[in-house]
Amino acid sequence: MDFSLTDEQELLVDSVNEFADRYFDEEKINAWYDQHGLPESVSRAYLDAGFGYMGIPEEYGGVPCDKVTLGVLTEAVGHATGAVMPFLNNTLAMVDMLDMGNEDQVKMCLDAYEHTGHPIFSLGFSEPAAGSDNAAMTSVTREQADGSFILSGQKTWVTEGEKLPYCLIVAKEEDPDRKNRDMTMWLVPMNLDGIKTAPLVKIGQTIMPFCELYLDNVKLTPDMLVGERKAGFMNMMKNFEMERALIVAQGLGMAQAAMDDAAAYATERITFGMPIARQEMIMYHLTEMEAKLQNTRSLLYKVLWMMDQGKSTQMESALLKYYGAKACTEVASDALQIYAGLGYTTETRLGRIWKDLRGNQIAGGTDEIMVYICGRQLAKRYARK
Repeated sequence: MDFSLTDEQELLVDSVNEFADRYFDEEKINAWYDQHGLPESVSRAYLDAGFGYMGIPEEYGGVPCDKVTLGVLTEAVGHATGAVMPFLNNTLAMVDMLDMGNEDQVKMCLDAYEHTGHPIFSLGFSEPAAGSDNAAMTSVTREQADGSFILSGQKTWVTEGEKLPYCLIVAKEEDPDRKNRDMTMWLVPMNLDGIKTAPLVKIGQTIMPFCELYLDNVKLTPDMLVGERKAGFMNMMKNFEMERALIVAQGLGMAQAAMDDAAAYATERITFGMPIARQEMIMYHLTEMEAKLQNTRSLLYKVLWMMDQGKSTQMESALLKYYGAKACTEVASDALQIYAGLGYTTETRLGRIWKDLRGNQIAGGTDEIMVYICGRQLAKRYARK
């Protein structure tokens, strides 16, 4: 086993830190959270630095890298900023389009990405009654005699849906019944008749606003189809394992930032004539936090390594998401506790980090769904032969 970073990965982490020193500080980050987004100049600078091209195939102007390196990048950004940044979502969205879109769609999305630093489409997958239970989806398209399709339904948790000009929507064909698995993806312009949105107010991760999306007899044309008809369900499932791993990588970096702050504060804060780092309960908190960080990091890079080896990670990625997302939230919570009353104010970044990390226990699949995925696989793995 080799737990060391390569020279290239070490250089990558150094470059991320230099970029963060130049473009990010707490005042700016808090302002962007209030404004629900980054300035285009920062998104563009991230792309120009090469970070935003990592993981994109070389034939599309990207910077190919293994999944371990993409995890290193994602963790480093979370650590350097102590914040949820949209960069991870941007890369994952572009990879989705490169995998599934036709030549014209890919070119349109790439041209916009290179110009602005973010994709031109949001993702419309979840519905009020169909999050992890995709079979409960009721958004439906019905084919018309002229070859067009009429789309009706509702989507929710649409990240940046009110800001971006397109939405990649998954809908069933013809019949909303839960037994119908014929789902198709569409790249839908947001200015079409019959589309309305309403903002959703989150308690964290506000740098990336959510909205609800209402679809009332929206007319679609065949050129909006993405990938093969009726293959939308499999396309939707395709990148979940990688998405879950990178959500944990981002959260791990942020939890490490919380640990940095809390451990340093514990050596400086004096009570009863000594630094609180020498108090037994503070030692306990710090030890628990470090154990959770190290365990999460080990599991994260094992899963990413398995992906790079072409191994199945259906169970391992769910286990990582279940353990890692919760562990990172707990690290931030303990960090806030170490700061005590000061941690419960906006004078530190710990409250923001905690709220953001709490959302990761829901995003990409809830803790409970991860247990369901793991439980089924574990029953098979440990069954007596």
